[in-house]
This record gives sequence, C-alpha cells and structure tokens, in this order.
Amino acid sequence: MTHCTMDDLLALQANEASGSARAHLAECAACREELDRLYQRAAQLKALPALTPPRDRWPAIRRAVVAARSRRVWRMRFSGLAAAAALAGLALLWPIGLRRSYGDEIAKAKQQSAVLDSTLQEYDPDSRVVSGQSAALAAQIEDQIAAIDGELVRLSAAQADGAAPDLAKLWRQRVDLMQKLLNVRVTRAAYVGL
Repeated sequence: MTHCTMDDLLALQANEASGSARAHLAECAACREELDRLYQRAAQLKALPALTPPRDRWPAIRRAVVAARSRRVWRMRFSGLAAAAALAGLALLWPIGLRRSYGDEIAKAKQQSAVLDSTLQEYDPDSRVVSGQSAALAAQIEDQIAAIDGELVRLSAAQADGAAPDLAKLWRQRVDLMQKLLNVRVTRAAYVGL
C-alpha cells in the first residue's frame, strides 16, 4: 500500500484531491493522522500574531538616515577642505624648500669653484711646456668659463626669484669646466725644470 504524498495531502486539505487519494484516506489511518497534523500546523501558523512594523517608526528611520547622510557629507567636505589646505601649504612651502636646496647647491658649487681656482693658481703655466692642441683646449675652456662668469654676474644682478635654478646650473657648469681645465693643465703639461 502506498501512502499519500505531501502534495496529495495538501490537495486534500484544499479540496482539490483526486478520487483515489480520497479513497485511500478513508482506508488509511496513518494518512488521516498526517492530514490532521497538517491542519493543526496550518491553524498554529494562522494563530501567530501578525508582524507588522509600527507605523510611527518611519519618521525615526528617516531622521537616522538623513543624519547619517549629513555626517557623511560634512566628513567629505571637511576632508576636501583638509586636502585643499594641505595642497595650499605644500604649494606655499615648496618654493621655500626649493630655494633652500638651490641655495645649498649654489653654496657648494661656489666652494668647489674656489678650491679649483686656488688649485689652478698654484700651477705656474709659464714653467710648463704644453702642446699647441693642449693650449688651444685650455684657452677654449677659459673662454667658456668667462662666458659663464658673465651670465652669473648678469643673473646675480637681476636677483629674480626664478633665477635660483639657473644660477645653480651655471655654477655646476663652471665647476665642471674648471675641473676640465685643471685636468688639461696638469695631465697634458710637462714640467721643464731648467
């Protein structure tokens, strides 16, 4: 004997069952008990209180959402203002830092240039024999140094705020040229001790 399935029992409860399911229910006590339990469960579920939210909660929920949104907007505005202030501070302080680093670089280049000047003056070019090519190369380097010195004087007299990078570049070039001049005079010259 096959018992009624749950679908058959639900159909019996809704009065939509087939004739064979009704005939089986009349003969089988186990299926009748299961149908009774099904009726009891349905009655218990219907007896549960209805869960409906109270109607007066919506204003409180709306206030909470609006307050959270407002805090988020203020937080975003404040973080935007803080970022803008940080960028403005950086923009104001950055040139000072650049000037200071260019100033340090210029001072270092001036010191190196002075050391190279004193080193070059220690070598007596009249007591040394140099080839014509070395003499021409030394004269060319000296001309380049003189041109850079003229630019340094012109930029220093202008004292423009944007001149610091150019001054630093010129001082570096002057030091490089003086190093080359020192190499030409020392390595390409032969000492004649007559």
